[in-house]
Amino acid sequence: MDADQLAAPPPPPDSRPSAGPGFPPSNWGPAAALLGVVLALGAGIMLGIPAALIGVEDGELTTFGNVGVQLATGLGFLLVPMAIAAWRGAAGLGEILRRLGVRGFQPSALKWMAAAVGAYMVFGILYALLITQPEQEDIAEGFGPVGIQILLIVFLASVSEEVCFRGMLFGGLRERLPRFAAALLAGGVFGALHVLTGVSAVPPLIAFGVILCLLYEKTGSVVPGIVLHMLNNSVALLAQ
Repeated sequence: MDADQLAAPPPPPDSRPSAGPGFPPSNWGPAAALLGVVLALGAGIMLGIPAALIGVEDGELTTFGNVGVQLATGLGFLLVPMAIAAWRGAAGLGEILRRLGVRGFQPSALKWMAAAVGAYMVFGILYALLITQPEQEDIAEGFGPVGIQILLIVFLASVSEEVCFRGMLFGGLRERLPRFAAALLAGGVFGALHVLTGVSAVPPLIAFGVILCLLYEKTGSVVPGIVLHMLNNSVALLAQ
């Protein structure tokens, strides 16, 4: 190292909101997060209009219509969070996904995933014993072949909902709210949006959403939640 290098001042620290290992990696705040959910729902509706208009017969959606609407909903849940991250300064796809929690995780995440499964099972058993057996509308048959059902329910729904409700919504809420308050609000929104598929299933879905929010914070990644979401949806699909 020469004299000029010794005399040179150190480079300024990275002052971007996304810099550093802190949680959450988002930087859009609660208002933008809540607005993002509304926009994601609206985008899904708008994108699904063509399929809903074309894929209808005798007042009911055909397989084409159901698949198109479900695909549009998933795209809305993915594209709007990505747009918000880009709007808030994320440069490039990698940085956008990182801000939304789509990143690697440590092996210690496995113990938190196991704890999440255990907590959800305990809640489900107590809910069924003390309150009622949750029931949801069977939407899988409307998607046609089993392969399409798996693609839409197990893969697309799990990835898009985790990015939207954990990565965008919980991440934004967590910037200003305490951990459990943010998790309860994000989980409540997630569960409430499933009310049309069965009211009795809403409380377990709220609990599932809260647990996945806490899992995201513990692991720093939405990927463990995506894995558990896929597992949950696979079990639900097999049970129908």
